[in-house]
Amino acid sequence: MLECIVTKFGGSSLASDEQFRKVRSILELEPTRQYLVPSAPGKRYPSDEKVTDLLYACYEQASAGKPFADQFIKIRERYLSIAQLLHLKVDIEAALSEVEQGIAGGRSRDWCASRGEYLCGMLVADYLGWRFVDAADGIRFRDDGTLDDERTQELLSGLLKDRKPSVVPGFYGAKENGEVVTFSRGGSDITGALVARAVNADVYENWTDVSGFLMADPRIIESPAEISSITYKELRELSHMGASVLHEDAMFPVHRAGIPTNIRNTNKPYHPGTLISKNAPNEVSVPTITGIAGHKGYSVIYVEKNMMNSEVGFGRKVLSVLEEYGISFEHMPTGIDSMCVVVNSELLNPHREEVISRLEKLVEGSGSVTVNDNMSIIATVGRGMVHNCGTAARLFGAMSRARINVRMIDQGSSELSIIVGVNDCDFEATIHAIYHEFVE
Repeated sequence: MLECIVTKFGGSSLASDEQFRKVRSILELEPTRQYLVPSAPGKRYPSDEKVTDLLYACYEQASAGKPFADQFIKIRERYLSIAQLLHLKVDIEAALSEVEQGIAGGRSRDWCASRGEYLCGMLVADYLGWRFVDAADGIRFRDDGTLDDERTQELLSGLLKDRKPSVVPGFYGAKENGEVVTFSRGGSDITGALVARAVNADVYENWTDVSGFLMADPRIIESPAEISSITYKELRELSHMGASVLHEDAMFPVHRAGIPTNIRNTNKPYHPGTLISKNAPNEVSVPTITGIAGHKGYSVIYVEKNMMNSEVGFGRKVLSVLEEYGISFEHMPTGIDSMCVVVNSELLNPHREEVISRLEKLVEGSGSVTVNDNMSIIATVGRGMVHNCGTAARLFGAMSRARINVRMIDQGSSELSIIVGVNDCDFEATIHAIYHEFVE
């Protein structure tokens, strides 16, 4: 039996008074849902504006010495409307005035952006009759702006140890001096994970507007199958390649603590969603693949040098050049006298000539350096691959039948994924070919 569940509700789940009511009904379904992490109110309809975007706009206007009243009145109306329609008692008008004065008084960009979650947290706490815990008191950042993980665990666990139902706003924390610092966009997912770890939750529920993960991008595959369960390692592979439902950094706190994460849909509360766990649940049959994801826009730096394999440290020299220009590599297939380094084209382009020149000096007189662009990388991920013979043969057979040329092949040591590089123009066709081979 579950004793403690931490819930995080995204901006779409808290966009209006109607959504607030849905959230309360979800909490009432399971009394062990004792902690809630809210995002700032999101869009109510496609042309609507997110509160966080409005706050950023207010900050930019104020920083430029321009009036921001037009933007702030939209923020004020959003919160006042929710408070009035839900008959809340909290003095949200006074809190809004403090935020407006703070923006006008030159408060930091992070402080301004964080007020969306802060104000929403006040509303949610009042609506539920729960305790409000300011994230600035429990989530600690170092002076360089990075999360102080150990200090955060100490502070949050201390604040929440009494198991009193509490609301902790997402997205932000503070340095020791009280200066507010925000995570990257979508960072409320991280807050939720930190709270779940702090209270040693049985489950971390992340409520959003989709019913968990899909096996492929619905913009490419029509009505792709849903993923009922996935491991953190599989999710890490898919998230890196572009599958985005949960903030990538939110996986680590709960992963380390062994706490499963359940992605759920606020608008479909009885749908089981996707369960993410450290170890795969016991299933009657594990599908060969869990999901497919990928990105366009990569470049392949092809370095050829005679007797490369006998030159100790040559690979380090190549990667050191990329490091100097702040370019990380994605994959690095090698041969006896050659190596390919796959990088994001956007990172390479500003330094292309310098990088090539530096690499050419490393192979001067005994090799060459060429760069090929317009490559896509597609990852086919699944814990079932290791138990199913012929997976690679099926994958490449499907690509061959679709007449897709393979530019690169890489299989991770974990045996969780097979990664292929194809021309950008073949990106969608490749995903179609692989999906229909394994799913339909």
